Amino acid sequence: MNNRFRAHIEDEPELEEEIEVKPRYKAKPKRKSEKEEYKGTGSSRAFFKKLLTEGVVTKEAATEMLPFLLFLSVLCMLYIANSHMAVKNIRSIDKLSKEVKELSWEYKSLKADLMFKSKLTEVAKKVDTLGIKELIEPPKKIVINSNEY
Repeated sequence: MNNRFRAHIEDEPELEEEIEVKPRYKAKPKRKSEKEEYKGTGSSRAFFKKLLTEGVVTKEAATEMLPFLLFLSVLCMLYIANSHMAVKNIRSIDKLSKEVKELSWEYKSLKADLMFKSKLTEVAKKVDTLGIKELIEPPKKIVINSNEY
């Protein structure tokens, strides 16, 4: 692999091994300070530095994955835009359905008013002001013979 960081680490000389000295008596184990405990668990920075320098993810591999990551980010943006459009469409559908219900109620009330105003008694009351009166006798039938025409 062609990794600058790995080559840099391999060039460094190894440290001398420490000689382990065994104490004559056992001492009480010391409690680690907060900083030492933090170092022991390893910080995320150290983890990522170790991950990148040990060759798990090299620069070349990261560069090769860049188009795929861009593709994934575009897909995520499309997914978010699609969800926003769906919510917008649902709101407009709700708004239109409320408007349709209102118009339906208005149609039914106007139809009921028209039916009431077109009754014979209501029409007679309206026409009475014009001087037209309701017929008392039935209408006469006009008969025409075929030879008279």
